[in-house]
Amino acid sequence: MINAIEVMNKSPLLTDVNITLGYKILDSCSDVNTAMRATEDIIEQANCHTGSNTTTCSQPVMAVVGSSISEISIAIARQLTLKMIPQISYSSTAAILSDKSRFPSFMRTIPNDKYQTAAMVSLLSTYGWNWVGIITTDGDYGKSALDNFMSQASEKGICVAFRSILPQSVSSQDVDSAITQTAKIILQNPKAQVIVSFAKPTHMKYLYQELKNQILNAGQDMKSMRRVWVASDSWSSSRSVKGNLTLNDIGHVMGFTFKSGDLSSFNEYLSKLEAAWQDYEGHNPFLQELYVQLKSIKSSGDTELVYKAVKTLKEYTQPNTILGVEMAVSALAKAVASICQSRDCKKPGTVQPWEVLKALWIKDFILRNKSYAFDRNGDINLGYDVTMWRSDGDTKIYVQDIVAEFHIDINNFTYTNYSTTQQFLDNIFSKCSNSCVPGEFKKTVEGQHTCCYECINCTENYYSNKKDMDRCLACDTNVEWSPEGSSSCIPKKTLFFAWKDGFAVVLLTFCALGILMALLVSGLFLHQRGTPIVKAAGGPLNQVILFSLVMSYISAMLFVGQPNSLQCKARQVLFGISFTLCVSCILVKTLQILLAFQFNPELQEVLRRLYQPYVIVSICVALQVATCICWLVHKSPFNYIIRNPTTLLEDCHEGSYLAFGVMLGYIALLAFVCFICAFKGRKLPQQYNEAKFITFSMLLYLISWLLFIPVYVTTSGVYLPAVEMVVILISNYGILSCHFFPKCYIILFKKEQNTKSAFRKNLYEYSSKNKDSIWVCGSSVTDQWCSSQHSTISASSISVPGANPVNPTPMTNCRDRSSCTSLHRELMTRHCLRRSISV
Repeated sequence: MINAIEVMNKSPLLTDVNITLGYKILDSCSDVNTAMRATEDIIEQANCHTGSNTTTCSQPVMAVVGSSISEISIAIARQLTLKMIPQISYSSTAAILSDKSRFPSFMRTIPNDKYQTAAMVSLLSTYGWNWVGIITTDGDYGKSALDNFMSQASEKGICVAFRSILPQSVSSQDVDSAITQTAKIILQNPKAQVIVSFAKPTHMKYLYQELKNQILNAGQDMKSMRRVWVASDSWSSSRSVKGNLTLNDIGHVMGFTFKSGDLSSFNEYLSKLEAAWQDYEGHNPFLQELYVQLKSIKSSGDTELVYKAVKTLKEYTQPNTILGVEMAVSALAKAVASICQSRDCKKPGTVQPWEVLKALWIKDFILRNKSYAFDRNGDINLGYDVTMWRSDGDTKIYVQDIVAEFHIDINNFTYTNYSTTQQFLDNIFSKCSNSCVPGEFKKTVEGQHTCCYECINCTENYYSNKKDMDRCLACDTNVEWSPEGSSSCIPKKTLFFAWKDGFAVVLLTFCALGILMALLVSGLFLHQRGTPIVKAAGGPLNQVILFSLVMSYISAMLFVGQPNSLQCKARQVLFGISFTLCVSCILVKTLQILLAFQFNPELQEVLRRLYQPYVIVSICVALQVATCICWLVHKSPFNYIIRNPTTLLEDCHEGSYLAFGVMLGYIALLAFVCFICAFKGRKLPQQYNEAKFITFSMLLYLISWLLFIPVYVTTSGVYLPAVEMVVILISNYGILSCHFFPKCYIILFKKEQNTKSAFRKNLYEYSSKNKDSIWVCGSSVTDQWCSSQHSTISASSISVPGANPVNPTPMTNCRDRSSCTSLHRELMTRHCLRRSISV
């Protein structure tokens, strides 16, 4: 401070107004009472100029610089506030001093403890240390620091494992017991590997020694003493705390210090002391006291004595304190100079302390080309340097490296030597419980700290994607899922009966093969349309049946692929109408068989009149079309998504299952009628027997669809469309195989059977086995007649016996006896039975 005042007195700021600053330095001895007595003297000196006789008064004190200890600053601030004497501290950090309603005349060149505790909490959070101990004192400084730290730590999820409050005075009779108890608590909490301390250097020195003693007495390794010590500004720069311990015994010390300044001026001042000490000793009582103490330790010459004095001063230099003192003196010099520009300040009582205080609030000051100003709380917030202690070769010598800077304005660190902190601190673990990995969440036990918890796996459809999450997050179960203990949600896989599915490929192959065979059969039948076998198979109706089968195969193919609304509507309707058309044509053929077996003349005549093939087909198909239209209008099929736990199944909903059942039931009814009618004609000639093939194909259809119903109702999943697709293929192939393949075989490989002569021979052989007689007239449908009736039996027409035999009578009225072939030799002279039954 002496150096800073001498520098300012020589500066243009004060020489221009022709004034100098004087000083009076008092030692508080780190005691509040001593400091208050000294402050009382200052106030009395100020009161001298308020009386009537001021001639004997010396120059009053315009401001006070100090104290370095918050408790002392708080005590004397209350006294100085009475006279509004400005007080500027360079190291008192208690947050309460920023309350201007209680301490309006107090200022400081450093941040308050609120920022220091915030920086400490930020440091702990950076390294993930959430289980820490705290040591403080019972004074205002310690209480304020403790309160600020506790509130800020809880916001960051940091828990205090223990807190130990030591007596403020190191001479208190309770200090020893408090230190002993604190050491026991530290050793009893091995999980708290990080300890934050706001204690004094002397407290820490005694604590380290007590820890060592307890560990040695317990026969433990000194490694159990090691901790990470987060030091406040009160002792972070003190080298006396180590005592006789090494840094290896203590552990790691990370200290928060105020910003350091330029030491060139102070070092130059010390050099002058060493070179011309006689010029300074006479008027510097502090140097005189230092010399006396050095002489009492070891007698030496004056030159050696001065060398030791300067060396001692340099060894205990604190750069951050020097900057704070220089800033305080510069601020006062600027305030006084601004006042004395308009008045003569040399006369005692001309300048009042409150005027200096006012000037301090409104005037910026400059120090080494940098401008500074007090904020609304009277503080100058430059931030902090974070230092880390390390040994420099000799284990008894410590060097403090600045590893980071804490910026108050952005509440964040800037690392200047990150590798140093990484090397020592990355492996430090200070937690009550192990971190919960992603996929787990913290479950705290009631009555315990929130930092002490169990790690529980997230349940299904819940996840946690960060460490130490308090709860698991829910997945969107509409489109996502997650297994137990998951760190993320997994998109649900969209499933449908895809084209590339192996089973789908097989079924599609059968569909394509069926279409190809139907087209080939259609071409063959068109080419052979004039032959007896094609005519006997139904003639033009064959082409209609084959066309309906092609449409049915196409409808089966619509069951494959990602469903859409049009596809869902088309596939069922197309199948229903096409297969109804197919079965209706088969029904017409079965009705022909029914007529062939009906020998009741009256009933036969009625059936003959009602038998209109294309009208029957049209009516049957029209009923199915009406059903499908009602289905589509009322409640048509649609595509929808079945949300399973891990998948999204895209499928078609039939809309109205009643309409779906009516459609299938109607086809089944037609098929059943075909089955009943065809069953009666199963004994026709083998090569031309439609009845038994119709019977088999309809039976196959009915059985397959009866099996389909329970399977369809009870089955779910991606292969549900394949179930109906298989049944459609069975039905189609059943008709194709039973109705057309035998005919194709005869056409291609038994051509001798596909002639009119072979046809008549076959009829003759079939008829000769029966006891009844039937006459077959002519070799053509149109050119031969029996009797006077227009009853014809062509190569594609056969007469079959009735259920009741007809009494034979002599044949009469035959226009051409040679054209009448007797199917039973005993009845050649009988008349031709007049029949008009075409099969």
